[in-house]
Amino acid sequence: MTSADYSKFMPDRYTDHMPAPTPTWWEWNGNTVHVARAVAPDAPVRVLGIHGAGGYSGALWPFAGIGVKLGAEVLFPDLPLYGDTVVADPAGVRYEQWVDLLCDLVRAEKAADDRPLVLLGASIGGLLAYEVAARTGLADAVVATCLLDPSNPSARAAAARFGPMGVYGAPLMRRTERLVGRIRVPIRWVADVANMSSNRELATLCATDPRGGGVRVPLGFLSSYFSFEHTAPEAFRTTPVLLTHPADDRWTPPELSLQFLRRINAPTGFVMLDGCGHFPVEEPGLTQFHDAVDTLLRSVAERHRTKPSPPA
Repeated sequence: MTSADYSKFMPDRYTDHMPAPTPTWWEWNGNTVHVARAVAPDAPVRVLGIHGAGGYSGALWPFAGIGVKLGAEVLFPDLPLYGDTVVADPAGVRYEQWVDLLCDLVRAEKAADDRPLVLLGASIGGLLAYEVAARTGLADAVVATCLLDPSNPSARAAAARFGPMGVYGAPLMRRTERLVGRIRVPIRWVADVANMSSNRELATLCATDPRGGGVRVPLGFLSSYFSFEHTAPEAFRTTPVLLTHPADDRWTPPELSLQFLRRINAPTGFVMLDGCGHFPVEEPGLTQFHDAVDTLLRSVAERHRTKPSPPA
């Protein structure tokens, strides 16, 4: 299957000479996980990208290209149901598996390569990145375009295609999990993927790409996402978190993410991406994103260089 071209929606200066992803495979709990990589052994920092409910490594690869241009090595996994990852039981995939998989991947990557690791989460991947950092303690920083907390009714309403579905549908799905949990429906039926971008062509691609927003997800996955208890932000104390939120996001308003960010006890930063929709490809926000990530990666690399060596 030919990959869709998401790079054409970004300015040429960010995609010129963008490296082609190198496909690699990682076996995890009976699933074959696809991890797209741009290997750079001399890079001082590594970036692990985490997609959301309408994305996958191919959709986010232009942002991997930005990471490479900034001197980082990058790896972007396809989470179960998405991209080229092969799942043993698609109807049984639940949100908890996404969390567990990413935690195990981070541990495996850090065991093999101890360079600083930054987690970059897009859409609901933002809170995934936060949760993985909280559980593993191995991330040097988190960058998120969104911090949508499903325990917040307003956030659930924003995430769902129809607001009442997020507020009232989640408890109903939990009660009927045994009956309907394995039924798979197009993600665009339940999530507002059409508002991924104000660019109609990009929004349509996101909603119909068979590797991304065109996938079918089990109702049990949606129930598990809405009911998952993330680490309380008041207990998150060590890993810096940078929120780079699109200003013109018609899917998840910035204030919902800011409510969560303000409760985090670790160092935080916030950059509003002017002119950007949920999938941030517009200017000047894209340059603001580039510059904010550049500053963060330089800071992480510098902290690593000046970190005292452990005693022999």
